[in-house]
Amino acid sequence: MSEKFVAADSTEQLSTLFGQLDGNVSRIQKNFNVTVVSRDGGIKIIGDEEKIDEAEKALKALMNMAKNGNALNEQTVRYVTSMVADGAEQELQELGGDGICMTASGKILRPRTVGQKRYTDAIKNNTIVLGIGPAGTGKTYLAVAMAVKAFREHKIKKIILTRPAVEAGEKLGFLPGDLQDKVDPYLRPLYDALFDMFGAESFARYMEKGIIEVAPLAYMRGRTLDEAFIILDEAQNTTSEQIKMFLTRLGNESRMVITGDITQIDLPDTKKSGLVEAVKVLRGIDDIEIHRFTEKDVVRHRLVQDIIKAYEKYNEGRNKNHG
Repeated sequence: MSEKFVAADSTEQLSTLFGQLDGNVSRIQKNFNVTVVSRDGGIKIIGDEEKIDEAEKALKALMNMAKNGNALNEQTVRYVTSMVADGAEQELQELGGDGICMTASGKILRPRTVGQKRYTDAIKNNTIVLGIGPAGTGKTYLAVAMAVKAFREHKIKKIILTRPAVEAGEKLGFLPGDLQDKVDPYLRPLYDALFDMFGAESFARYMEKGIIEVAPLAYMRGRTLDEAFIILDEAQNTTSEQIKMFLTRLGNESRMVITGDITQIDLPDTKKSGLVEAVKVLRGIDDIEIHRFTEKDVVRHRLVQDIIKAYEKYNEGRNKNHG
């Protein structure tokens, strides 16, 4: 058995590190098969030397993240543990800082994974960004946050959010109400993100003034969108013609973010996904960046990562059998 001591900057940092009912440290102990105890303004790690070294890297990374204002929870510990296992703990230093923007409830939004940080940096530094990856990686939510940031900094005058109204096993015609009522369920995730950022009152006011526009993709045809931050969500369900139409709406002083998950295409088998084609067509063009998320960037419940991995493994096995 070996021991190692890691000093903490403050008792507050130690408290954040240990978490509610010592939950964070309990997960570290379980993941690395070590014992972690609070000692003399720091932490003592007890266990096999190799495991102690790994646990030390994870604990130091978590302490640094807490120091930079990041919340520590089960998802954070799980993510840090996986990065240490991959020998990529140095990349965690990219996280932290001032955050993206503040929500209506006063919460500062920060990227929670390295992939999310590189995604927001790509949006900051490019006119068009394609964010591609599995569910739960924050593709849409972070894009909306960056749009709100640009609006508050007076870099754009409008926020436009759109999705293709493609059914996932349902038919629009069977839904009650007029056209707006029928398409609203498809736009709900976009409404929810804007509600979080602006609050209900400001959101309603901006919608009324036309500063925020949430509409089906078909409404974009024939327009030129100047001084706007435009987000196309669920782009895997666009056709080639639709995504080309959308891309050519780009006006002066505008930015575009296109998000999608190419493993969840709801188009008929006879239709090719416009997003899949766009990735091939736009690759290598200056001022356009294609960012890919992985299952490591999933920030929903831990089971979402496990579900994604299970499906990837299943599909790999099925493809191998077909081959």
